[in-house]
Amino acid sequence: MAERRADWKRHISDQLKLRDRVQRHTFEEIVQQYNRLLEKSDLQAVLTERYQTEKYDVQRGHEASSLDSSRSDSLHQEMSQMRIRHQEELTELHKKRGELAQTVIELNNQIQQKDREIQSNEARMLEYQQQIASLEGDCRDLRSNLQELEMANQTLKDEYDALQITFSALEEKLRKTSEDNQELVSRWMAEKALEANRLNAENEKDTRRRQAKLQKDLADAAKEPLPIEQDDDIEVLAEDGGKGAGETSPNRPIGRTLSRKTSQQPQGGLLDSISNIFGRRSANSFGTSPETSETPSGGCAEVRVPTTALHVFEAHDGEVNTVRFSPGSRLLATGGMDRRVKLWEVVSGRCEAKGALTGSNAGITSIEFDSSGSYLLAASNDFASRIWTMDDYRLRHTLTGHSGKVLSARFLLDNARIVSGSYDRTLKLWDLRSKVCMKTVFAGSSCNDIVCTEQCVMSGHFDKKVRFWDIRAESIVREMELLGRVTSLDLNHDRSELLTCSRDDMLKIIDLRSNAIRQTFSAQGFKCGADWTRVTFSPDGSYVAGGSADGALYVWNVLTGKLDRTLDRNHSSAINSVSWSPSGTYVASVEKGSRAILWSDM
Repeated sequence: MAERRADWKRHISDQLKLRDRVQRHTFEEIVQQYNRLLEKSDLQAVLTERYQTEKYDVQRGHEASSLDSSRSDSLHQEMSQMRIRHQEELTELHKKRGELAQTVIELNNQIQQKDREIQSNEARMLEYQQQIASLEGDCRDLRSNLQELEMANQTLKDEYDALQITFSALEEKLRKTSEDNQELVSRWMAEKALEANRLNAENEKDTRRRQAKLQKDLADAAKEPLPIEQDDDIEVLAEDGGKGAGETSPNRPIGRTLSRKTSQQPQGGLLDSISNIFGRRSANSFGTSPETSETPSGGCAEVRVPTTALHVFEAHDGEVNTVRFSPGSRLLATGGMDRRVKLWEVVSGRCEAKGALTGSNAGITSIEFDSSGSYLLAASNDFASRIWTMDDYRLRHTLTGHSGKVLSARFLLDNARIVSGSYDRTLKLWDLRSKVCMKTVFAGSSCNDIVCTEQCVMSGHFDKKVRFWDIRAESIVREMELLGRVTSLDLNHDRSELLTCSRDDMLKIIDLRSNAIRQTFSAQGFKCGADWTRVTFSPDGSYVAGGSADGALYVWNVLTGKLDRTLDRNHSSAINSVSWSPSGTYVASVEKGSRAILWSDM
């Protein structure tokens, strides 16, 4: 601190010396002139005193001697001139003295101003020195912080290097794990294939057991004696009896035409005849499947609007997502979150369990029969679609390739191709002959349902749009936006109208010929319960049916656009799907619980 004080004092002394050297030559001339004036003033005073003395002396001499008068006059004149000259010089000196005095005053003012400036500069210098001291302290703190940051940076760099090494090791481990996972997936797929083969083998064994039991029952029945009275004649027509049928007259009575020779037929021939009668019903080696022998309905003679719950039954272990009648209306298929498709035979207003289709690894979301009723297609939440044959309940195809839940899958009209829509916002076209994906189309939004015509696929999406796709061009022909997320699509019998259901709690009919909304249905209390709630046309297209979140079944008349009836006493939770049988007789509905209901007007 003492050194700092000595420094600024030395600095002030140097500044004063510098100012003295710079400003000294300005005042030197003034000082010299002032000194000369003082000397002249002193000289003038001396001369004046001497002239006064001489004047007195001259006056005394004039009085003393008149002889010297002329001399005195001349001397007096000379003295007068000298006095005048001296007076002028004195005036000039006084003038210069006043000027010099004014100059001195101004210089003094300038000196005072410079002193004030020096004081101000000294105060500023002191302030600057304080700021310098503060900044030097800040610099020391910053240097200290910089050192700490450099140490921390070095530590972080070391940690980063260690993490990089760890990351490389983990990346290598991830690569190996991925390879192991791929190998495990391959092994898992192989095991699933083996499991499917085992299931198919078990189904075949079960089929053979049933056939053997049937043959045994038939043999036992054939061994029993048949009580045939002589008065009763029976004509047994062979299965392939083209000739017999042709030879029999339509006017001839059928009864009483069997001769006694027939009663003498060996038991083996009778067994063969019975086997032919019952065995030919199972053309595909599965005698208990009624679906293989039924003829798909080309239309319905009469549509019955449901009024009564004929059969309420527990369909699955958990939520039931979808329901569908077979083309002949004799089988009902349901799919649930228990990963099974269950088959029910509709007999006299009741649903009797016929079997279950297994092989899915997640819940079933959609069910579809082909036009002949020989195959069943199901979509599931395990990103795949599967196809079973209905004569032996065997899993035939597993179509994988989607990266999200498959929410809908449909047969095209040729039954050789399939379209599937997924939560991954894509639609895929599959060829069943080659079992490969032929086309993949990005739809831009999650696909909730699909329906198909010959060359057009219609898809309903989460973004409230119905998209119409040209299968050949793989492009959108047109779009139609609704007021809510589309949950269901269905076509009428001649494929000229499209029924939609959306989360705005409305059903709409779109005329595919004019591309306009023809009819809108809603009802007080009707509420769409999920993004996969399915609604349906009646077989003749005169009614539409849909299930509500409150468990009620609503039926609207298409011609009037009004609600026909509401059935609300049997479901205990939201209805997920409704299906109308192709014969027009029954309506089936399933719910978020485990229950399914068969409806009709009986």
